[in-house]
Amino acid sequence: MPFIAIVIIFVLFLLFSFIKVLNEYERGVMLSLGRFTGIKGPGIVIVIPVIQQMRRIDLRVVVLNVPKQDIITRDNVSVKVNAVVYFRVVDPGKAVLQVTNPMEATSQVAQTTLRSVLGQHEMDDLLSQRDKLNSDIQVILDQATEAWGIKVANVEIKDVDLDESMIRAMAKQAEAERTRRAKIIHAEGEAQAAQTLVEAAANLARQPSAMQLRYLQTLADISHEKTQIIVFPLPLDLIKPLLGSREPG
Repeated sequence: MPFIAIVIIFVLFLLFSFIKVLNEYERGVMLSLGRFTGIKGPGIVIVIPVIQQMRRIDLRVVVLNVPKQDIITRDNVSVKVNAVVYFRVVDPGKAVLQVTNPMEATSQVAQTTLRSVLGQHEMDDLLSQRDKLNSDIQVILDQATEAWGIKVANVEIKDVDLDESMIRAMAKQAEAERTRRAKIIHAEGEAQAAQTLVEAAANLARQPSAMQLRYLQTLADISHEKTQIIVFPLPLDLIKPLLGSREPG
């Protein structure tokens, strides 16, 4: 009886070792006597011990954090940049047969591509054209990992770290740019004001009575202010007769 019980337990163990269960997001790459014989799953898969081997491959999206890379941009600025890569396995057979460790291989290619692509651009591009740089890196990575059965879905540059000296230099540059814009705006305002005064003077010259009305309006404005000195502008036409009477005959 004990012998029969041992045999039954052994048989059950073999049966359970034959049966593998793959989740919906998993696939099994089958190798029979070392040869690739297909992809199984999801669900129940029968694996013959010794003769067959099965490698589980996860088809879900993997989030890969690319560590910070020391990069020298095209304008000779030293920065540290890290990124995030989103990829997944689309061909389990290639992921097993063509590369030893898909995760490590993708990580190394991502680091190399990040340094190569960003090194071809200037510092301003890293700060203002991230979407374009993300797209360029994604295309290059996707082409490099296609032979491994991996699809790179997205790449996002996370942080761009600058030296303190470079941060101060950029702050001075931004301050100088704001000062330049302020001077240009002030000069444009002066030009517009001068043009408006010219047009106003031309309109007043065509109507002498308008000048007199403007003169009275100015006096009315001065009368409302609490001042001790009031300057009355006099037209030259009123002064000329007085000057002419003093001339020797």
